[in-house]
Amino acid sequence: MSDVDSSGSSRDVGTSPTRRNVLRGIAGAAGLAVVSGGLLTACDSSSSPKSSSNGKKGGPITFGSNYSDPAAKTAFAALCTAATASTKSKIKINTVDHNSFQENITSYLQGTPNDLFSWFAGYRMQYFAAQGLAQPLDDVWDKIGSNFGPAAKKLSTGLDGHQYLVPLYNYPWVVHYNKSHFAAKGYQVPTTWDEYKALCKKMKGDGITPIAFADKDGWPALGTFDILNMRINGYDYHAKLMKHEIPWTDKGVTTVFEHWAEILPYMQSGANGRIWQDAAKTLESKKAGMMFQGTNQVAAQYVTDKANLDDLDFFTFPAINPTYGQDYMDAPTDGFMLSKKAKNTVAAKAVLEYIGTGAAEATYLKTDQWDVGLATGLQVPTYNAIQKKSVAEIAKCKAVGQFMDRDADPAMATAMISIIQKFIGDSSTSNIAKLQKSAESQAKAIYS
Repeated sequence: MSDVDSSGSSRDVGTSPTRRNVLRGIAGAAGLAVVSGGLLTACDSSSSPKSSSNGKKGGPITFGSNYSDPAAKTAFAALCTAATASTKSKIKINTVDHNSFQENITSYLQGTPNDLFSWFAGYRMQYFAAQGLAQPLDDVWDKIGSNFGPAAKKLSTGLDGHQYLVPLYNYPWVVHYNKSHFAAKGYQVPTTWDEYKALCKKMKGDGITPIAFADKDGWPALGTFDILNMRINGYDYHAKLMKHEIPWTDKGVTTVFEHWAEILPYMQSGANGRIWQDAAKTLESKKAGMMFQGTNQVAAQYVTDKANLDDLDFFTFPAINPTYGQDYMDAPTDGFMLSKKAKNTVAAKAVLEYIGTGAAEATYLKTDQWDVGLATGLQVPTYNAIQKKSVAEIAKCKAVGQFMDRDADPAMATAMISIIQKFIGDSSTSNIAKLQKSAESQAKAIYS
């Protein structure tokens, strides 16, 4: 019998307060954060934080997981089995569907969380570290630090300078297509905005939906905004906008929406009522010609659906502004954190120390056919064409974003989900202006 107990049920993680009522921005690494249910003391940056040493190495731990899609769930279970073999700690996996996990994460961490939980690098990690809802992992990084480059460590570091996350992989947001479909139709991969629009027009004339698209879950369309923003305005503009150092009424934002409006007629209609998995199926069946989304979703869906993964290929989003070309993309990093209320800190840290090795990443990636590892010098003989190309394309970037719902305040990301869905429903110039004003009004309240 396996030492890894994987529960497929959506464990109750509590009723989620609205993100705007939780914490409007990070007030700083030191001080008090007001949240529903009381005061939580954030980490004091003036001294090295102390973490509890409860539990024992080799003892059982619980692992909260958002790896709910079948393919990802299988890969994560394989990783935990390997972790158990290495650390002798029995791991109970509590799986919650991806969206519910994100929506309920605050109340989950305030309640009775698992010892370890899956989460995201960058701002989203910093946000909960600053609330005092996660334990620092400096001692873990003392042991695994040589396995990662400075960029991975930076993405795992809180605002107080301490590490709170052990990264596992990242993946690019790119334009997917089927090689056989392009070959049969004589389609050429576009590298410029005009070529992209021309290809969309040709596909539509051929009776094919040019761009598979879905946004019922809210977050997928944030990626389209991000890539248009980075292609038009550059990475630094993107980073400043996410921090509200640039107003949402800025002309640069207007230009993003105007360009999006140009291709919206070529995107699958009814997006606000469709889940991304169903959009991916239209690409698989060649009813759609392209789909812009993460390999973590599209390639994984091909695996789950037993579609022809060897036929799947991608290209980086075409250039719009020659100043920035194709220099940037979203390449989100996922990893794991230690709950502040963890019951078995010693065993949990031992598991994280294992996960932070090249051997652990290689084990995970034997099953995962869509992400790429972050450990330096990682050799994964099982990498397929999608993964090899992902490594190459991410390496070409001068900078990578972590995705809007990770780079921005969670409340602002939530606000933009609604605003972008309204844009999808009405992309008129007058509505764009109204939506920008709404975004700026909400940003002022959130970031104040």
